[in-house]
Amino acid sequence: MNAERDFGKPYDAIENASIDELRAVQLERLKWSLRHAYDNVPFYRRKFDAAGVHPDDLKELSDLAKFPFTVKDDLRENYPFGMFAVPREQVVRVHASSGTTGIPTVVGYTKNDIDTWAHLMARSIWAAGGRPGDIAHIAYGYGLFTGGLGFHYGAEKLGCTVVPVSGGMTERQVQLILDFRPDLIMVTPSYLLAIADEFERRGIDPRESSLRIGMHGAEPWTEEMRAEIEQRFGIDAIDFYGLSEVIGPGVSTECIETKDGLTIWEDHFYPEIIDPETGEVLPDGEMGELVFTSLTKEAFPVIRYRTRDLTRLLPGTARTMRRMEKVTGRSDDMMIIRGVNVFPSQIEELILKDERLSPHYVLELTRDGRLDELTVHVEIKPQLAGELDTLAQDCAERLRHNIKNYIGVTTRVRIRQVGEIERSMGKAKRVIDKRRM
Repeated sequence: MNAERDFGKPYDAIENASIDELRAVQLERLKWSLRHAYDNVPFYRRKFDAAGVHPDDLKELSDLAKFPFTVKDDLRENYPFGMFAVPREQVVRVHASSGTTGIPTVVGYTKNDIDTWAHLMARSIWAAGGRPGDIAHIAYGYGLFTGGLGFHYGAEKLGCTVVPVSGGMTERQVQLILDFRPDLIMVTPSYLLAIADEFERRGIDPRESSLRIGMHGAEPWTEEMRAEIEQRFGIDAIDFYGLSEVIGPGVSTECIETKDGLTIWEDHFYPEIIDPETGEVLPDGEMGELVFTSLTKEAFPVIRYRTRDLTRLLPGTARTMRRMEKVTGRSDDMMIIRGVNVFPSQIEELILKDERLSPHYVLELTRDGRLDELTVHVEIKPQLAGELDTLAQDCAERLRHNIKNYIGVTTRVRIRQVGEIERSMGKAKRVIDKRRM
């Protein structure tokens, strides 16, 4: 697929530094980050003091385990700018992603943060096989979501010609690929398969396109999906990982020469794997919840941030830095629908705004062709059971409209009769995932 290119050379020398050199850099930067957070973010000062720890207590990397975790609710409770470690006037950009309520998680960047992010994305695109002069077709969404602008700045930093298409308008996506002949495409894996369908609808074999490399993230995807993408397009499909709370895309990426897990840029993000129940740090190789501490971020440092993503850490191969296995699931109930984080509690809040609907609901995930679909099944209130036929359409349309407006995803809504949704004796099962059934 791309055998003619030399993919062994790193973008930065630190990628192939010795383990001892890397750990020394991490320790120096971790000490700075803990002190920076403690001195400038009241939340972290209170949190550290309550736990009886101080930045000076960190003498070696393993001492990080003494410090408390940060979770998404902490960010939400300090909305909008309470987690910033610099004056707001020094924040040149904000991004946001959905939280467990209608309040988004807001993150900020200084000019140096933006430069670091662009550099790490350039490093990531290089590791994935991109090179200066390549044409990069970006089909991630732009805006508060970090995907589009993250890839955009990184591709420009690397020296690519950027085509900022954003998401949607599938017919136009195909036409621009045919006209501009890009080398790289940055897009969610499920949407790339929808683009493949549009090629074939036009009677064009996707393998005849100019694309050589696909760079995919923002949603979980399987090795089977990778195989289908590579077979249908004749490209290398590379996995990217990131989250806005840590920086956005560019936290880790696969290297094209190995495609054996995502290399974490450990000179900027220190990873841990913990037992999601006890919080105990687990040794490399064991499956658990991924936790990140930022080492260089100025505006929005994060200390031991619980991602809720389940994976394990593996030794480096193409680079010195450790790899993370593909994320296999989550330790919470968050769903990712076409790149948008969706929590059942968000939808429950909207359901309860309509006094005609009961709190008995279930969320059904299916796959319609190549794209994930979410259907909300919710019961009418008992006193309105006899009016179901009259009320169902209006209730469904209102809920569908509110979910789109407040959460940003398009759903199907089915209004059910009283008793149609199964009751649970314990914790209610809110999500039924039929995508792999």
